[in-house]
Amino acid sequence: MYTLNYNPEEDFLYGVIAIPARKALEKEKINSLEKLSDYSEKEIMQLHGFGKNTIEKLKNHMKENQVFFKEIE
Repeated sequence: MYTLNYNPEEDFLYGVIAIPARKALEKEKINSLEKLSDYSEKEIMQLHGFGKNTIEKLKNHMKENQVFFKEIE
């Protein structure tokens, strides 16, 4: 039954980071690791729900999937 209701955009990062941070990404229309890689770590840290712990969890998940934050020049 769950698979019928599965929405990869709504479930983006489910179980990786907390709901407030996930909702902040959703508000910014960031619903994939590819879109997330268009942002710098500093830009994401400014969003509601993101602190050191959350950003570390996110970076670890991104690294596992070979995706990284945009580098600031």
